[in-house]
Amino acid sequence: MDNMVDGKKVNQVVESRSTPGYELPLLLFAGFRSLIDRLHAELAAQGHPDARPAHGFALQAIAAGGPVGTTASEVGRRLGVSKQAAGKTVDRLAELGYCARADDPRDARRKLVRLTARGGDVLARSAAIFDELRADWARTIGEEGLAALESALRATVPPDTSRRLDAATWLTGI
Repeated sequence: MDNMVDGKKVNQVVESRSTPGYELPLLLFAGFRSLIDRLHAELAAQGHPDARPAHGFALQAIAAGGPVGTTASEVGRRLGVSKQAAGKTVDRLAELGYCARADDPRDARRKLVRLTARGGDVLARSAAIFDELRADWARTIGEEGLAALESALRATVPPDTSRRLDAATWLTGI
C-alpha cells in the first residue's frame, strides 16, 4: 500500500519539494550579494561612498602585509591578478586615500604599499558592519539556525579556500 499525503504518494510530495541543484549557488550568491550591498550602503553613510566591493578584497590583500607593507606584485598574487592590474588597483586606492606607496628601506628599487588611516578605518568599519549584518541574519533565522548554516558551510568549504581574496578575479574571469 502506498503512503499517501493529501492524495499524493509520499515520494511525489518529496520530489515536488526538491530544490534543483542550481538554486544552491544562486542562493549563496544572493546572500553574499545582499550582505555586500548592505555593507556598502552603510559604508557610504559612514563616510566611504567611493568604496567598492573589489576594493575590500584589495585592502585585505594590502593589510596582509602588516605594518611593514607589501608590494603591488604581492597584492596581485593574493588577488590572482597581474602586477599591472594590481598596480592600477593600488593607484585607485591611493587616489581615494585608502593606501599609500613608500620606498622600501631594504631595497630602493621596490615600493611598499601600506594602508593609510582611512584604509584602516574602512576595514574596521566593515568588520563592525558585518557583525551587525550577522546579528540581523540571526534575528531573521535564529541564532541556532545561523550557527548551523555557518557550521555546515565550514564543513563543506575546503579550509584552504575560506579566506581567498581572488573572488573578484575568479568571478569575472580576468
